[in-house]
Amino acid sequence: MKKSISKWLSILVPLALGIGLIVCKYNDFTPAQLAQMKSNFRNANYYYIALSLFIALFGFVLRAYRWKYALNFMGYHPAFANKLMAVCISYFVNMTIPRSGEISRAVVLHKYEDVPFDKGFGTIIAERIIDLLLFLIFVILALVFQFRELSNFVDKHIPIPMLLTGIAGALVFLILLGLLWFYSKFKLILSLKQKIAGLTEGVLAIWRTPYRLPFLYYSVLIWLTYLLMFYVAIFALPETGTIGFGAVMMAFIFGSLAIGFTNSGFGAYPVLVAEVLLIYGVSEPSGNALGWLAWVSQTLLTAALGALSFVLLPIVNRKKIAARH
Repeated sequence: MKKSISKWLSILVPLALGIGLIVCKYNDFTPAQLAQMKSNFRNANYYYIALSLFIALFGFVLRAYRWKYALNFMGYHPAFANKLMAVCISYFVNMTIPRSGEISRAVVLHKYEDVPFDKGFGTIIAERIIDLLLFLIFVILALVFQFRELSNFVDKHIPIPMLLTGIAGALVFLILLGLLWFYSKFKLILSLKQKIAGLTEGVLAIWRTPYRLPFLYYSVLIWLTYLLMFYVAIFALPETGTIGFGAVMMAFIFGSLAIGFTNSGFGAYPVLVAEVLLIYGVSEPSGNALGWLAWVSQTLLTAALGALSFVLLPIVNRKKIAARH
């Protein structure tokens, strides 16, 4: 019962926050601004949105292909179609409960390719660690080349004392959590250590594989596709088509944060993108329009690919399923 309530809260709370953010934001718009947004949607060049979706699809393929380096090292050689559909389903599931897609991805591979769940999940955790490091590189580059603009954004939205307090609190929490994990003799902690022991092989497979450089190469390529699909989308609107690459980088970073910490960025993604672009001289209605165009198109693609994968998985693997019975 508690798990069910927790699950629904993890879905409904971010959803409610997203709806509240949308309502509050658009209630502040004047009729002229709303009319400008509608004009942006009507006159957008959807060729660039379609091109952005094609790049996004290429990113799905690259992520599925990259997965082979860790799995093959452990002796597993799942079919590419199953890996691709597992990736599509994971993105689809992440639209409901943030970060739950990683579990579903490992479940799919276990069900159709007999890859042990803990090992498959371990490779996914390792991938996410690499992805996080690459995202931090993007953030560092933005800090270096767009420091003035970023500081203006932070000053406008987050008071410096609050920001410093939050960073200090997070560091203290992580230190205490680390000490508890490594030195605690509590039965619960010891039990958790035993349960995640099976993840070790999957996580270390990334570091031990002789194909570390190709894995890193495809990881960089995946993140470049993420950046490129947003960059292409800016040309859908005349007002955003003239912004510089620095503005694109900043909007991409904050949009990625919105996606990572909410239900795929619902409500938060367009607002954050608009707030960032406002610093670079893009009107708020046009920034919001771009955010909605990018977010809705990517969400529809993710939903379509995820739903299609759910349907095709048992069909593509019907011989394997029949052989087991």
